Amino acid sequence: MTTRWKRFYQKQMGDAKLRELVEGELENLQLGVQIAKLRAEEKLSQTKLAALAEMSAPKISAMENEPRNLTIGTLIRVAHALDRRVEIKLVRRKRAKAGRGRNGGGMRRTDRD
Repeated sequence: MTTRWKRFYQKQMGDAKLRELVEGELENLQLGVQIAKLRAEEKLSQTKLAALAEMSAPKISAMENEPRNLTIGTLIRVAHALDRRVEIKLVRRKRAKAGRGRNGGGMRRTDRD
């Protein structure tokens, strides 16, 4: 059964700009959720994790709830406090329509010699 909310959401996701914003926010939240889950697995409060990572508890809260503009150094400190290491992997982004990207309608960057 399709709910009114689902129909509304599907209609909104038809707008490419809004869809890109939503997908960007979801990408950001994935990191915060991962930090919160690892912290819970280790049975650590935000305050305890902050102490182990030598940062403030509000910083840990911000990382879990609104992870923006995090430095790799900050992530490494938190990872080490959780007895983990950081892995960074670049993966291809999903495209809504072929030929439309950051550089405009169908134009593609080329490698320069």
